[in-house]
Amino acid sequence: MKAGGEGLGLGRRRGLPLQADINVTSLVDVAFVLLIIFMITAPIMQGGVEVELPKATVAPISSKDGVIVTLDRRGQIFVDDVPVTYEEFRASIRRLVDQRNTSSVYLRGDRNALFGNAVRIMGALHDAGITSIGVVAEEEDLRQ
Repeated sequence: MKAGGEGLGLGRRRGLPLQADINVTSLVDVAFVLLIIFMITAPIMQGGVEVELPKATVAPISSKDGVIVTLDRRGQIFVDDVPVTYEEFRASIRRLVDQRNTSSVYLRGDRNALFGNAVRIMGALHDAGITSIGVVAEEEDLRQ
């Protein structure tokens, strides 16, 4: 046996240089695949109530801090994507507006919803003392 541990394989190997580089190609591939997956799934993951908004000549909403009330085509009421009954809506809307320290409520209604349901919601908002009610619509394409 040789001194210094060469006989045990602990010495320096000859002919094979050390490589200290990190191969990042596979890491980049995985990162790109994850990026593509997130880009595809992000629009799907955006919750919200599915409504078909009516089209009109509209101005963009200037304030984003208001409460959003949605009325779907079946007449179901949603307050910020949470379904509520009409009675729950009447009982809680004033308190919710006060908690958010806002005076604006935006009504999103499906174009196929009954007009009477929208009027009931606006009446409940008025009864709660809320006078700043915006109606949300899709911008109409006037180039036709």
